[in-house]
Amino acid sequence: MTEFPTLQDIVLAAKAKLPNATWEFVTFGSETETTLRRNRHALDSLAFRPRVLRDVMEIDTSTSLVGVKLRIPVMMAPVGSLHLLDPEAAVTVAKAAGEFGTMPIISGYADPGFEKVAASTKAPLAYALHPRADMAFMDDLVDRVKASGYRAIVYVSEGAYYSRRERDLMNGIQTKAKRSGTYASYQRQLREERAKAPGKKPSYEGLLGAGGTWALVDRIKARSGLPLILKGITTEEDARLAVEHGVDVVYVSNHGGRSLDHARGTIQALPEIKAAVGEKAKVIIDGGFVRGTDVLKALALGASAVCMGRLQAWAVAAAGGAGLIRALEILEEEIIVNMGLLGVTKLDQLGPSYVAPAEPVVLPHPLSAFPVVLERITAGRN
Repeated sequence: MTEFPTLQDIVLAAKAKLPNATWEFVTFGSETETTLRRNRHALDSLAFRPRVLRDVMEIDTSTSLVGVKLRIPVMMAPVGSLHLLDPEAAVTVAKAAGEFGTMPIISGYADPGFEKVAASTKAPLAYALHPRADMAFMDDLVDRVKASGYRAIVYVSEGAYYSRRERDLMNGIQTKAKRSGTYASYQRQLREERAKAPGKKPSYEGLLGAGGTWALVDRIKARSGLPLILKGITTEEDARLAVEHGVDVVYVSNHGGRSLDHARGTIQALPEIKAAVGEKAKVIIDGGFVRGTDVLKALALGASAVCMGRLQAWAVAAAGGAGLIRALEILEEEIIVNMGLLGVTKLDQLGPSYVAPAEPVVLPHPLSAFPVVLERITAGRN
């Protein structure tokens, strides 16, 4: 797609095509958006320490995760509301990611449904599972996911409550994950149910993953027999518990700044989590990653791969599956060029010595990795 020579061209095309409410839904985060901006600030607070006079003629960007070979260490993060961009967007993403040579994580909320997505492609897929209190429902869901041929299950732990995304509330955006009513009224309902029937278990229907526990992690892993990726880990304490419970991949995530406000940037948490996990499990990460250099910073600090949600959505909005493939091609080019400039030829050569703390030179913003985009939006032109 020659009309997209850079990632910035893709983002500008998405901005031009999307209604403002949808653009803000895709691009921004919850409440004060502090977590969202910390994700970017943390990445911008790392500088590279390149090595020179090394033979970097041949560079290998490939890696693997849960037995799946990845052309580059970039995966598609689960995005539940892709239907706002395209009713078949989950299929579009799955096919494009498979064609390029990476693995998408398909959200349990994504249309047209995980079984239809699996039937549409032979690409390796992972399923993002949002826990529920109904164990019969969960058991059936796990069985269906396995029967559909998914290669791994991603347990989404950081979304126990649907966060207050004020831009969405102001714009009238509704998603599948958002329950009707307010959580305050729901808590009152639970107290009333307990008062009327003290011995009866109250209804937790619609409360997302609020009833999720480590016991459910164990249950899902045992029932599925699939590799289990635990998403939402941001502390060393939970990272240690994850490996104690046999988790195969620890997924460092704060929901892209769309869940708990005022959390740390994910790459700030990465070193302590990698130290806690050691070689007992692999580590992957998301949260503000949109550039090849972002990916290399994460790998230097111990991640095996990076997941991207916003860039995925922007690319699909810009040009569907072809747009996503083009975004991945540009990321591959950025990774190759910057590996060569860092003096490495294989991903496993990266380590903490390749990065150092530094003062950011720009204010944190979900678009601050794209200076031309910000300039043009600020000037009122795309």
